[in-house]
Amino acid sequence: MNEILTKRRAGILLHITSLPSGDLGKDAYYFVDFLHDCGISVWQTLPLGMTHADGSPYQSLSAHAGNTNLIDIEKLVESNWLLADELCDACRGSTAFNKYCLLAKAYQGFLERAEAKDKKEFKQFCTDKAYWLDNFALFMALRNQFCQMPWSQWPMPLRDREKKAIKEAGQQLKDQIGGYKFEQFVFYKQWMAIKHYANQRDVYLFGDIPIFVSYDSADVWANPKVFKLDEKGQMPVVAGVPPDYFSETGQRWGNPHYNWGYLQQTGFAWWLDRMRSQGEQFDILRIDHFRGLEAAWEIPSDQETAQVGQWVVAPGYELLQAIKSEVGSVALVAEDLGIITPEVETLRDDFDLPGMKILQFAFGGGPDNPYLPDNYSKNCVAYTGTHDNDTTLGWVTKLSDHEKHYIYEYLGNPAMPLHQALVQAALASVANLAVIPMQDILELDSEHRMNTPGTTVGNWGWCFHWEQLTPERAGRLSYWVGLFNRK
Repeated sequence: MNEILTKRRAGILLHITSLPSGDLGKDAYYFVDFLHDCGISVWQTLPLGMTHADGSPYQSLSAHAGNTNLIDIEKLVESNWLLADELCDACRGSTAFNKYCLLAKAYQGFLERAEAKDKKEFKQFCTDKAYWLDNFALFMALRNQFCQMPWSQWPMPLRDREKKAIKEAGQQLKDQIGGYKFEQFVFYKQWMAIKHYANQRDVYLFGDIPIFVSYDSADVWANPKVFKLDEKGQMPVVAGVPPDYFSETGQRWGNPHYNWGYLQQTGFAWWLDRMRSQGEQFDILRIDHFRGLEAAWEIPSDQETAQVGQWVVAPGYELLQAIKSEVGSVALVAEDLGIITPEVETLRDDFDLPGMKILQFAFGGGPDNPYLPDNYSKNCVAYTGTHDNDTTLGWVTKLSDHEKHYIYEYLGNPAMPLHQALVQAALASVANLAVIPMQDILELDSEHRMNTPGTTVGNWGWCFHWEQLTPERAGRLSYWVGLFNRK
């Protein structure tokens, strides 16, 4: 186990888009200060990749690239790469379109006015990240040229990456490619500055790696052999999970499955590159849908739900061994929720990875329920709920009186509202790390949940306001962190 996860710690789950500003600006630094002042040493976010139109951070355009809509525009003005008078009223909004406009202006300003050291740094960034950046920048330039059409609908020579077509596109779109590389440079620079600031204040950054990548992504377009695709680049099977707690029909995610045979032949090179780039940006990484490394649910692509499918074994042991050998510095956490078999537990435990314990899952099924705090081991991460759960206050309001009574009895009948008692229980647990969603710190109801699995509308948009973080709430949190020795 990585030493970061051997000490009792407290963390907060809050995505960057849920900050008041929704970006990497001053609010991100204020939030680090808040964590530090409360004795909280872990900030967990959702994936930071570039999203598709639905805004889901779990369906991104690249496994490596950062979401440039998170870039703080004010820092570009401070660098003199973007002039203050270029921020017209229409561009002062935070929409992706407006930021794209401003970033394009900033790139031109960078080319014209940046200092030599900055241009040297940009050149070095492009060299260091070329293993993913070159393909990504070309992919984005082509995607823009073809009006955001998926790569599978591009002209065949470009769809199939014929050498002549790729070379010609690279020459024709040289300026746009440079702009996309610049945007990634800015994102990386701003994110790493936050990481440095946080680490200086004893706050570790906890990231999230979706096990699968989006079909319409630079990764699949540039590395088709890594994935299960037919001769036309189509998916014969797609990823998801069968019916479970979250959905009666399961979840049909639609991601391509891995061609594990090819990955094994290449020493898992694609996965190792992915882990290196994310491990550079985070101190801790959660492998989302960890059970997919033991066996994944393959759904025929012509099925509209996840009810029909089969479990297909994956070489998770060999992959994790390669990650441990080649990218050993980052601490890993296994998202082991859902249908977990003894084989999945063995894979997790063989690599001493902490699993996840969710209090909202704890109070049904009897005393052997693995989510009850008295069944925890130290080597786990305790949560009241995740980004896929209702807020704890929202969840509590939907319980029957009998269920509330049972939970109160289990928790020792604390003299406080039940949603507060559950936060306290997570922090009091034996788990080395306890992470509380920001909504639960702010005591917010169901209207403020981040995501409802199986739905496509109304997700990923929640953000908080500083006035919601009252001195009473911050003080209670700080007191509990100290009371339960999580400083």
